[in-house]
Amino acid sequence: MKKSIAMLTTIGAVLFSSAFLHTTVEANPLQDIQNERAEIQADLSAAEEKIADVMIELEELNKKIEQVNNALTANEEKMKDTKSKIESTREEIAVIEGEISELEEDIERRFEILKQRMVSFQQSGGDISFLEVLFGAENFGDLISRVSAITKIAESDEQLMKEQEEDKTALEEKQGSVEQKLADLTAMKDELEAMQATILTQKEQNEADKKELKEKQEHLVALKTELENKDSSLAAVAAEIQRRAAARESSNSIVATSTTSGGGELTTLSKKEDKAPVKSVSKAPSGSISTVLNAGMPYLNSLPYVWGGGSPRTGFDCSGFVSWAFAQAGINIPSSTSALQSVGTKVSYSNIRPGDLVFFNTYKTNGHVGIYLGNGKFIGSQSSTGVAIAGMTSGYWDDHFAGHVRRVY
Repeated sequence: MKKSIAMLTTIGAVLFSSAFLHTTVEANPLQDIQNERAEIQADLSAAEEKIADVMIELEELNKKIEQVNNALTANEEKMKDTKSKIESTREEIAVIEGEISELEEDIERRFEILKQRMVSFQQSGGDISFLEVLFGAENFGDLISRVSAITKIAESDEQLMKEQEEDKTALEEKQGSVEQKLADLTAMKDELEAMQATILTQKEQNEADKKELKEKQEHLVALKTELENKDSSLAAVAAEIQRRAAARESSNSIVATSTTSGGGELTTLSKKEDKAPVKSVSKAPSGSISTVLNAGMPYLNSLPYVWGGGSPRTGFDCSGFVSWAFAQAGINIPSSTSALQSVGTKVSYSNIRPGDLVFFNTYKTNGHVGIYLGNGKFIGSQSSTGVAIAGMTSGYWDDHFAGHVRRVY
């Protein structure tokens, strides 16, 4: 690829050399061009395959990003629900703590009842043991009464103690269950937060991968465009070499007829042109058509579109660029689309060749003009890009091309 510029320079020199040099050297540059184009086209195919691979990767990555975003949303909803349950559980614990407080107060009250009963028993029987109370009975009936009273007090105390233990056990079980529930919810919340962090990290990595793929795609597209431009330039040079070779072959086939008249002057008959004379060309060309085709190459995508512009200093509009490019080869043509649409000779699109003017019906009929490069591409100053190469076999320019082609050389 690096030898393209040197090759184009060499070919340019060959195009202006003598007929002898043409016959002995020209075949090699043409073969070199064909070899170079084959390399470029192979690189183009490789670039297109890589672009296709990148697009597939981007599509797959977009699916992953969508999945991660869905997981992120679902995890956020789960976290929200878990936090809500944690708040509810804390409220439930607060209620249980209130119940605990009330139960503790009941237990305290029951303890006071037992205490009072014991005091009452001691007041009735004195500061003595149960046995002494029984032995202190005055008669058998009094003994039975005392035994019955002691039994009832014991049974009542036993029932109160049993209820106290049951309430305490139930309270502890309920408290433990709710505390376990809170612990489980808190652990779930911590796990969800860790999962959220992992998902966010994955999302950031996916976005970084997507950015890298986009940059790779842009680089490949730029490389493809560069290769297409080089291929178009080489195609134009090859076409010029072939055209000049064909012209020499046709010139060599013309039979020179000489007659002696008067002072013996030799008259040579030239080939008659089979097309109308070029209009508005003020002088014979001083350069080849390759000069026209390559004039704008140094300014690709760097000079803006300027209405009425006609030089690299100011920028170009479409007709100004075309007129300037031909002027570099010593071919003077008008600098307005209205005048250019009738200059030279009209040719059919089936006979188009590099260097022909192509017109497009944009804001008006023949409102835009460019220079055909070959392979369905033309160079011109476009309103959106400035000086650039564009394809005319599909898309916008194909839609606006009506087949108007002019030849001015």
